[in-house]
Amino acid sequence: MKDQTSEDIAAVMRSLGEAARGAASALAVTSTDMKNAALMAGAAAIRAHGAEILTANAKDMGAAQERDLSAALLDRLELDDARVEGMARGLEEVAALPDPVGAVMAQWSRPNGLDISRVRVPLGVIGIIYESRPNVTADAGGLCLKSGNAAILRGGSESFHSSTAIADCLAEGLEQAGLPKGCIQLVPTRDRAAVGEMLTMTDCIDVIIPRGGRSLIERVSAESRVPVIKHLDGNCHVYVHSAADLDMARKVVLNAKMRRTGICGAAETLLIDEAVLESHLPPILDDLAGAGCEVRGDEKAAALDDRIVPATEADWDTEYLDAIIALRVVDDVAQAIAHIDRHGSHHTDSIVTEDAAAAALFLGEVDSGIVMHNVSTQFADGGEFGMGAEIGISTGKLHARGPVGAEQLTSYKYMVRGTGQARP
Repeated sequence: MKDQTSEDIAAVMRSLGEAARGAASALAVTSTDMKNAALMAGAAAIRAHGAEILTANAKDMGAAQERDLSAALLDRLELDDARVEGMARGLEEVAALPDPVGAVMAQWSRPNGLDISRVRVPLGVIGIIYESRPNVTADAGGLCLKSGNAAILRGGSESFHSSTAIADCLAEGLEQAGLPKGCIQLVPTRDRAAVGEMLTMTDCIDVIIPRGGRSLIERVSAESRVPVIKHLDGNCHVYVHSAADLDMARKVVLNAKMRRTGICGAAETLLIDEAVLESHLPPILDDLAGAGCEVRGDEKAAALDDRIVPATEADWDTEYLDAIIALRVVDDVAQAIAHIDRHGSHHTDSIVTEDAAAAALFLGEVDSGIVMHNVSTQFADGGEFGMGAEIGISTGKLHARGPVGAEQLTSYKYMVRGTGQARP
């Protein structure tokens, strides 16, 4: 769609919203078997059309390279056979999950005979705004469908062709299962005005979920009149405690930083106790340097090895999404927690230690959506948590926190059954 006026875009978004609202009403009472059939058919379509998806992705990658996007963004954007298969398998895993809709969360009876139950229900219509990663199209569409919600997906302009090809497969799955196309819709324009429209569609959209960089999150938070579930940046920490096993620390730190530097669960800051600085840091630094990672450290760390670049205050607050890590030496677990509280983004933070008391203190006091003990932060992923997939990692505290999967895309209502009681 080219040369659209604001009236054109408003009309397109209104059409999507009305179709989604109608589909949401149908999905709320759709059987589990029918939803699962659509998911399985969508997975089959992704496999069948894998070549077309990769061709579309190659077009996006070519344009992104011409724009000189960073290596981290290119990694997020790129698809290959394994990632296409991962999308298909993810839909199948979501289909295999228990259906959250209709699940009884609690049930009790009152002395007057009233029977009360709290039951999970869909949120309604979910607008998802995301950047770069085309696989979010499959993950978000699948999770919304499983949880009985209609989805309006607005992918990044750089992944437009890839996301369109994937959305076409999801639409094929819906059609085969006999569900309306309005269940999963991709915004058919790259114009940023479409985002502005989504943020004001309070009569059509129940929740907005932004997944992307800080600028996107800040814009959505500032402008949205629709409730927002935030996925903020991932300024994640790994803390090597004085009681850390060295081999374990080396393994966890290297994986947390370098497995994939461009994902939100990548570690961006390494904290290490001064008590083990001379014993633990040199081999950890050897691993990072050998993998091509730049280390920016404070004065104590930089004095130990000339491969460490002096850090600035800004480094503690930076999500690099690149082969760079900040390094700070701390006195103890209390100082590590204080650093994370001041500089972290409440996403994912991990402690490496054999001291159970230190681990309990860290897990209890670090105020993040995901806290870990002896685990790489790269496990901050809904699929790794057994959720099949995720729409994002919520860093807020209201409604959903941590990985947002199918269950987190539901609300609840109270069902009250009686025998003719009237309140005195």
